[in-house]
Amino acid sequence: MKVNIGITEKNRQTVALELNKILASEHVLYNKTRNYHWSVEGPSFMEFHKLYEVQYTDLAHIIDEIAERIRTIGHFAEGRLKEILRLASLEEPEVPTKQEEQIENLASDHETIVQQLRKLIKAFDEKYKDIGSSDFATGLLKQHEKMAWMLRSYLR
Repeated sequence: MKVNIGITEKNRQTVALELNKILASEHVLYNKTRNYHWSVEGPSFMEFHKLYEVQYTDLAHIIDEIAERIRTIGHFAEGRLKEILRLASLEEPEVPTKQEEQIENLASDHETIVQQLRKLIKAFDEKYKDIGSSDFATGLLKQHEKMAWMLRSYLR
């Protein structure tokens, strides 16, 4: 059935592509966080092991919400690994085992996603006439700001 939600197909297609880019970066961040959960070492091992578990669980929920938003506006969410790596703006470096390096890396990735979302919020609303996706992106931005803050709080 054709989607008739008051947004042109062209605008919905563009919004879906931008959301798929965010979705791809979320997948990379999820995998990094999960990997750090497995490889963390140091005096606060258990604390970081648990912190990373909380964050990758939250990221799994975010990934699902983004995919559902893309479906809501009438498009398909990208889930193929080769496309995720092509669309993502985040990189997968070698896995550091030092807690501080892991935290800095993850906080930086959250901040990168925040910066991207901040630009999209306005574009979704004003340029593509999709206030729903703008509001959705605002919610994502708040979640990533909080996760970045929690990670930064461990840094000196």
